[in-house]
Amino acid sequence: MSAPSALRTPWLPKLVIAPSFVLSFLFIYGLMAWNGYLSLSASRLLPNYEFVGLEQYTTLFESERWWVALQNLGIFGGLFIGGGMALGLLLAILLDQKVRAEGVLRTIYLYPMALSFIVTGTAWKWILNPGLGLEHLMHQWGFESFTFGWLVDPDYAIYCVVIAGVWQSAGFVMALFLAGLRGIDDSIIKAAQVDGASLPRIYWRIIIPTLRPVFFSTLMVVSHLAIKSFDLVMALTAGGPGYATDLPATFMYTMAFSRGQIGLGAASATIMLATVAAIVVPYLYSELRTKK
Repeated sequence: MSAPSALRTPWLPKLVIAPSFVLSFLFIYGLMAWNGYLSLSASRLLPNYEFVGLEQYTTLFESERWWVALQNLGIFGGLFIGGGMALGLLLAILLDQKVRAEGVLRTIYLYPMALSFIVTGTAWKWILNPGLGLEHLMHQWGFESFTFGWLVDPDYAIYCVVIAGVWQSAGFVMALFLAGLRGIDDSIIKAAQVDGASLPRIYWRIIIPTLRPVFFSTLMVVSHLAIKSFDLVMALTAGGPGYATDLPATFMYTMAFSRGQIGLGAASATIMLATVAAIVVPYLYSELRTKK
């Protein structure tokens, strides 16, 4: 290889990925910065670059609907994360017992994650609709006194979103925990059994604590899904009844694209971005620090 070729070769990979890197940087971080500036502007129906400081944020936190969206996020996020991780861990432990037809069961549990949240929301909207789904079916079976109208009840509709979300995410969480369980040395379990420990005690005292990295990784992924949940809510309840199931993502969309409040929508999007960053950045920092 000639000297000029040897000098050019180290730069070839950088030249190849440079256009993609620049475009990604512009379209991701550039749009984040633009959204941040819009949240400080007087934008309404169209972008208006007149600087108004924190006025949009003041309006945002004075909005009753925004506080309802935050409250719903607390309910949905807590139950979605806790329920999805608990159910996923339980399914992973059951499959870790080397049951028959494990491949079939694993496929069945993972199948919901292959669906989009739009499909999941639409399917559960039919199932939970009092006139079409579960309540109607029970009435046809002769249980006339059975009622399940959570979907149309403002106080319980958010729990319908939780049910659909946990149903879809549990299989994905199961796959992560099952991979962690399969990476544990069997000799640890056999040694504990020789000492007389029962299987539930082995899982509770030995195996589950060793899955701490998997717990953190799963928590990061599921928390991210909870904060940015939009399509599931829009397909299932569209934020209703009224705005009883509004989440920050649906609030942002409604304000920016339906109500002509671009600045207010940008402010809510910035708050969501800051929340996700507050969760993800410390985790990434700890991971990179550990690797170093």
